[in-house]
Amino acid sequence: MMNDENFTDYKCGFVAILGRPNVGKSTLLNNILKFKLCIVTPKPQTTRHRILGIHCEPGIQIIFLDTPGIINPRYKLQEYLVKTAEGAAKNADIHLFLIAANAKLRDQDLRLLSRLAEQKKPIICGINKVDKIPKSTLLPVIEKVAILPGVVEVLPFSALKKEGLQELLTAIKKYLPAGAPLYPEDQLTTAPERFFVSELIRERIFRNYGDEVPYSTTVTVEEFREREGRKDYIRATILVERNSQKAILIGKKGAALKKLGAEARKEIELMLDREIFLDLFVTVRPKWRDKENMLKHLGYN
Repeated sequence: MMNDENFTDYKCGFVAILGRPNVGKSTLLNNILKFKLCIVTPKPQTTRHRILGIHCEPGIQIIFLDTPGIINPRYKLQEYLVKTAEGAAKNADIHLFLIAANAKLRDQDLRLLSRLAEQKKPIICGINKVDKIPKSTLLPVIEKVAILPGVVEVLPFSALKKEGLQELLTAIKKYLPAGAPLYPEDQLTTAPERFFVSELIRERIFRNYGDEVPYSTTVTVEEFREREGRKDYIRATILVERNSQKAILIGKKGAALKKLGAEARKEIELMLDREIFLDLFVTVRPKWRDKENMLKHLGYN
């Protein structure tokens, strides 16, 4: 338990990173933290959970909430993703709403910003991917967003190139509430190792397979066992909805699954900083994305 008397000049608060899919929310958080906390792929809707990342500076603790992209849901899993983002916004002190500079400012962005403004919290609008457009086309977007209700700052940056991130942090600090830190200053997140193992496996699925396969899969870690004098043992199951997807994941004579496992193992070992033995299995669960009880069992609740 931290003593608030020791933090009389301290600022601490929650910042929800919000926006449509593929605007760079996870890349931004990874590069602010200088640690790969969130999986990143070129495909939209990669993020499925609210991921908490903690950034500390002298006298400051910013607790970021990376969220799934906000979409019009077509099945129960997507409904969960939207509710996750909405819940993060409701619990945050500051809304950091991202727009991709290389994508047209859509009516959906304006509607989302209008809904956020109703919560009466500061909205910092970040225009990401400015490295992908001529600077002359940026000013009209900034001017259009800056006059919207609730928007207190509009900041262009490139999360991928790590340009403009310090200016973004400076703006966030201005609107943080006073308060003692909620987490130890050397802590990066609250999620357990099992969660990140499942996410890294899922990242490789998104990168290795096309079409609907990545969106029809989820990963559960069934066993995570440290073994003295031997590699840690991890057994994980990949759930799919159809037998045809299982066949694609496994590949001819198991070659595709073997490649997936080898790539995921390297990523997991980098994260854990130790060697592991990764055992992967594929199981069919028809329409798991649309079954509420199954989603709760899988941690989507």
